[in-house]
Amino acid sequence: MQRIRLRYTKRGRLRFTSHRDFQRAFERALRRSEVPMAYSAGFTPHPKVSYANAAPTGTGSEAEFLEIALTEARDPATLRALLDASMPDGLDVIDAVEARTSGLADRLTASVWEMRLDGVGAEEAEKAVAAFMGAEAVEVQRRAKNGVRTFDARAAVVDLRALDPQPDRSGDRPCAILRLVVRHVTPAVRPDDVLSGLRAVADLTPPVPAAVTRLAQGPFDEEPGTVTDPLAPDREAAPAVDTADPAAAAAAPEGAGSA
Repeated sequence: MQRIRLRYTKRGRLRFTSHRDFQRAFERALRRSEVPMAYSAGFTPHPKVSYANAAPTGTGSEAEFLEIALTEARDPATLRALLDASMPDGLDVIDAVEARTSGLADRLTASVWEMRLDGVGAEEAEKAVAAFMGAEAVEVQRRAKNGVRTFDARAAVVDLRALDPQPDRSGDRPCAILRLVVRHVTPAVRPDDVLSGLRAVADLTPPVPAAVTRLAQGPFDEEPGTVTDPLAPDREAAPAVDTADPAAAAAAPEGAGSA
């Protein structure tokens, strides 16, 4: 059985796609592309697809991940192209590697988010960021199944900064851009929790909902404070193939060395 790990996006209007909607679209793409999927056992078999830390509905993302299990070996690059062609525009499959290591979900320890705040000026955004980062704790509330939950949104935030402002879509108002690096903890701290924290500590209230996009997620490298590629270990574990030796190339399994 071969396992393939895929990176996909949620762009434009497709950021409002729920996780369930994405699952339906992806399973249709698997059928259209005639992918030799492995299925679970039991009375209602399902294709073996494992999703990892999906972004909340309404947020865009450049870094969503999943893993599929195949009954026959396929070249990851070819499979990526077939699936991407079968998905709606905005739900784009942009990377594929053969899984050669374990624990993809365990590597997703942090995310980088961008938050566009239309109607918020640079000075106002910078003051709010300084107040948030200077606080020891920022308590926020979130409604859950069992009622309202109160938790600290500050502890999970590794970095929060205001970037150079940009014009909003109309070009008539300022648009503050915030870059957020947050660890994946329990309970999860989401971008809207950080926005609630900014409102609590600095009364920052954008006149329109923020446009939020996940730029990256993966292992957090403590020294430079960056989020790295979670598929890199699989690429590094791929056996090298000497393309100058036809016999070695012919003996290599399909997809070996592909990114």
